[in-house]
Amino acid sequence: MAMLTDTKIRTLKPRESLYRVADSGGLCLEVRPTGAKLWRYRYRHLGIPKMIGLGSYPDVPLAGRVDPETGEWINGARDLRDKARKELGTGADPSAQRKERKRRSLMSAANTFQAVALEWFEKESGRWTEHHLADVRRSLTKEAFPSIGAIPIADLDAVAVLACIKAIEKRGALEVAHRTAQRISAVCRFAVLTGRAKHNPASDLRGAIKARKVEHMAAMPRDELPEFLAKLDHYNGRPETRIGLRLLALTFVRTGELRKALWDEINFDKSEWRIPAERMKMREEHIVPLAPQAIAALRELQRITGKTPLLFPGRSNAFKPVSENTFLYALYRMGYHGRATGHGFRALASTTLNEHGWNPDVIERQLAHGERNKVRAAYNRAQYMDERRKMMTSWADFLDGVKAGANIVPMKRRA
Repeated sequence: MAMLTDTKIRTLKPRESLYRVADSGGLCLEVRPTGAKLWRYRYRHLGIPKMIGLGSYPDVPLAGRVDPETGEWINGARDLRDKARKELGTGADPSAQRKERKRRSLMSAANTFQAVALEWFEKESGRWTEHHLADVRRSLTKEAFPSIGAIPIADLDAVAVLACIKAIEKRGALEVAHRTAQRISAVCRFAVLTGRAKHNPASDLRGAIKARKVEHMAAMPRDELPEFLAKLDHYNGRPETRIGLRLLALTFVRTGELRKALWDEINFDKSEWRIPAERMKMREEHIVPLAPQAIAALRELQRITGKTPLLFPGRSNAFKPVSENTFLYALYRMGYHGRATGHGFRALASTTLNEHGWNPDVIERQLAHGERNKVRAAYNRAQYMDERRKMMTSWADFLDGVKAGANIVPMKRRA
């Protein structure tokens, strides 16, 4: 029987039922009543007759050729038949091989770095604050996905990860580079744990990334406290801002925790402020015992903003908190540009209280630093509450004494 030619194929007309015209080596062309012409390869595997499709004509030509536009080789039906015959020659079933390739392709699409990263992000997001959530999403979307997002996680190697990080380094964004590397590593660890990768390539990059310069939040020098507290009393900006700075000094909470505070979180009867877990960095409710001085500051603030849900509502929208730079700008106006931040009160309080004999665990608990052991964390929260109340009152008395010029030492805990 003569082999097929393009001329002969073009003359084949549809009939009421499909029919096939043989070429050679098991290759044939199936002509359907609709006029569609489909390549088929017929073979036997383990004595069982089988058939697979090789594409449609003319999308798949009879013989391979060079694409005149791209210069690339286009496989023809005979090329695809020969490939299937080679697989058959090894004892494999071309049909089963095709299904396996399709399965792997689908798995690769579902297990790209981006797909796995989004799954990891969804899994971990419940533990993060809104700010951290946005930061992680932004760094992955902007820094990682464009360069390595489409790579199957199992194929991702250290070279590709390093290229991604080096591109960030070239911008001089060393902190961003380190954070992105940490998050890529976390995604890869998740892939290993879920059986989609055998190795974390980011772990091979130790020493390959430029060291970042650690810049601690500027803390108020202790010898400048008397002058600062005196200046604060005469601050000529918005009274809410003045009270906010005083509360930061008295409670040493994070600036974001104070900015977003709600009046219904304040319990004046119990003299405490309960910050809900969703606003805390470690996703655990945090109790701030309020010294009489803090209660007095809150009562003063209540007369100004007490009719709004927020302690510190924005000027244009009472349902949104003041800007994250509000307190920082106030410090700048007072002459503390680059020498103090709202966050710096935490370092000042921690250093002073540690130096004067307070239990480090009590201080850490009041700073809301994370405890990895959840059972121990719950135990510590209950065990240290009485000491924390004493410590916060002692700290407030210390600040009053410093402002008055007295040499006051924060009360040490009793044995």
